[in-house]
Amino acid sequence: MHRFYAESYSIVEGIARLSPEDERHAFRVLRLRSGDRVEIFADEKRYLAELLETPSGGGTARILSSLPSTEPRLQVTLFQALPKSDKMEWIVQKAVELGCARIIPVIMERCVSRPKNGEMLHKRDRWQKIAREAGKQSGRCRIPAVEAPLPLHDLIQPASALDTCVVAWEEEKSLSIPEVVSRFPAIRSLGILIGPEGGITPEEIHFLSGRFLPVTLGPRILRTETAGLASLAAFFALYGEMGGLP
Repeated sequence: MHRFYAESYSIVEGIARLSPEDERHAFRVLRLRSGDRVEIFADEKRYLAELLETPSGGGTARILSSLPSTEPRLQVTLFQALPKSDKMEWIVQKAVELGCARIIPVIMERCVSRPKNGEMLHKRDRWQKIAREAGKQSGRCRIPAVEAPLPLHDLIQPASALDTCVVAWEEEKSLSIPEVVSRFPAIRSLGILIGPEGGITPEEIHFLSGRFLPVTLGPRILRTETAGLASLAAFFALYGEMGGLP
């Protein structure tokens, strides 16, 4: 079933107005017609709806019923060190599909990619667009925010708002993801920090030690674009977030 986003304020008396972008996609690209059933996401809620096409060509949808939310109870923020080339696009897309709530790129000592301000604004806009499309494809009730990159030393403030934070570090040999879940069984928010291609320096680990728990991802060394996604999947599975809808 096709899925579209609508702002909550655009739902009036059970009628949701599609954004111009979604309206064009529904009626011109997908060739949908009045009466076709779709899913509408608005204000982090999910609805079954019926498309309506007005005589003036505008697109709306009649809300038929509420549907169960697809959002995980565990809100995960992925702190991802900026990778080389276009790897961040892949990471954003797959992290959103898995259920990540927020993505914050991080500039660390061994990051090769260091775009200038103008280029970074362009990249962030593109990452946010990718997040929106991935959310729509995967049936997310909310569009996760891809925030502006932060230097590592500015990470403590957003991390402090989360219940628990971990950093994947290849030098950590004892604390595993299952042990973190066992130690913190009832958290509602989690931060996961993934380092760059060159790894995390001992000095950075020392700086993070007051807020982030170093964890091992096992005996195999994962690429930066793999480590975050593997961590997300593992935590969601162990916290019971990969079962069926209620």
